[in-house]
Amino acid sequence: MESTFQKPGEKMNKTDRIFIAGHRGMVGSAIERLLRAEGYQSLLTANKSLLDLRDQAAVNRFFAEHQPQYVFLAAAKVGGIMANNTQRADFLLDNLSIELNVIQAAHKYNVEKLLLLGSSCIYPKMASQPISEESLLTGPLEPTNEPYAIAKIAGIKMCETLREQYQANFISCMPTNLYGPGDNYDLQKSHVLPALLRKMHDAKKNQSDTVEIWGSGKPKREFLHVDDLAKACLHLMLHYNEKETINVGCGEDISIKELAILIQTIVGYKGSLAFDTSKPDGTPRKLLDSRKINALGWSPIISLKEGITEVYQQKVQEWESN
Repeated sequence: MESTFQKPGEKMNKTDRIFIAGHRGMVGSAIERLLRAEGYQSLLTANKSLLDLRDQAAVNRFFAEHQPQYVFLAAAKVGGIMANNTQRADFLLDNLSIELNVIQAAHKYNVEKLLLLGSSCIYPKMASQPISEESLLTGPLEPTNEPYAIAKIAGIKMCETLREQYQANFISCMPTNLYGPGDNYDLQKSHVLPALLRKMHDAKKNQSDTVEIWGSGKPKREFLHVDDLAKACLHLMLHYNEKETINVGCGEDISIKELAILIQTIVGYKGSLAFDTSKPDGTPRKLLDSRKINALGWSPIISLKEGITEVYQQKVQEWESN
């Protein structure tokens, strides 16, 4: 279906002013790397010390001064199960503030197109698998990350309602679990894949007999390399102009136990794995239905084993030097 918002030839050019909100994060930095590699010349970025996206007045001043034409909204407060469950108010307030301020400023200062990066945690805990975009708001959320999910859902609805009422070309996409350069390896805040990499590496280095892993190991998760996501974001900015949110995944999932064994092999850790079933598992399974974006011509190219191996080779040099 042809969009009423963007016509052939009216798409992001190499000289357009493009604001990457959250360019220091894993997703934002991947988008910035890709855009620079593709020859985009007018990228707008600002460190948190220069621009606090939770400050509405500061965000408005930034938009008024720089007049971005396109916005990738990748900024967010993120974390794993522990962080999500112990900082519930912060996750809700910070993410709502960031989305409200950036999306509202984008509307106020006539941004031509905005892409909001969401998360697969917006979908119901017990959604049918693979999870289609139509599953949104059809059931209860996973309790451990409900505040973050609610904030992201609110961002999606901001984009939808501004589109409906003011014809703003604001779109949203929902990535699956991500990993890659720029990930967080703090064991108090990290997601499962980087946490396992760090735990396995430390256990190998310290010659520990056992690595403890939260939960039963039975939940299944889908993992996408952040560089593949960046390519999906650029593809959507160039080719997608519809109201409905769109999933971005690789189409395959793996159990946490299988992931742990894969990482154990990559790291070369010879000890045993102990699963602590007193800790929460989270959602039993979370596999996205990505046929919609596949039909638009995008698909991932980095395999899980290849991606984790590359990430570990980069990180091991840093860890060994500390």
